[in-house]
Amino acid sequence: MSRPTRLRSGNRSTTEQRPVKIKTGYVPDAEGSALVETGNTVVMCAATIESRVPPWMRGKGTGWVTAEYSMLPRSTPERIRRERGKIGGRTQEIQRLIGRSLRSVTDLAALGEISILLDCDVLRADGGTRTASITGAYVALHEALSGLVKTGITKSIPIKDQIAAISVGIVEGVAMLDLDYSEDSVADVDMNIVMTGNGEFVEIQGSGEEATFSPEQLAEMLGLAETGIHNLLKAQRTALNTKI
Repeated sequence: MSRPTRLRSGNRSTTEQRPVKIKTGYVPDAEGSALVETGNTVVMCAATIESRVPPWMRGKGTGWVTAEYSMLPRSTPERIRRERGKIGGRTQEIQRLIGRSLRSVTDLAALGEISILLDCDVLRADGGTRTASITGAYVALHEALSGLVKTGITKSIPIKDQIAAISVGIVEGVAMLDLDYSEDSVADVDMNIVMTGNGEFVEIQGSGEEATFSPEQLAEMLGLAETGIHNLLKAQRTALNTKI
């Protein structure tokens, strides 16, 4: 199936993702951290190691990885309110997605009764904040777990595979890779794809926004996502300066 290649904002074709930059060690006092930029979307990810697990996991000899997500008030053109006390449903859903994604590639049994908390804070939002959070959080997690090896707490890095995520969608009937906000806000179909380095899916979140999509369009979007995630995995390896 041929893909239309008309230009979008930033002179991108429909099959082209935004420039990606990942900087490690962005938060000096954190056990692991990364600043990830995908176009104008910027997310800071920091990992914290705790020598305990949630009460319901104590005594099981296995670890835990979880995440918190937030958007700074001026990460958007108009100020958004800080979430105080009870967090909103969207934030809860994104936090759970990030946590599930990272746990899927972490050897929790090898980690032992240690928790890793990933804080993902959106500094600037222009679409794809949850997928950028997953991509950056993996780098922060890898750095934190590498530190456990250096201190002799674990014999090897308890990670089974890489993981990254990207958005795809259909805008005005055309499948596109890596939607920015202007595209995501008017998309006929919006989808977030999470994949491992081995090319396996961890999560596919997709819905038609007042529209339906065909099996052929789904296959096209998955193909676009696979290409984009391959590039993100490469950027992660470059940032970590390692061959994973």
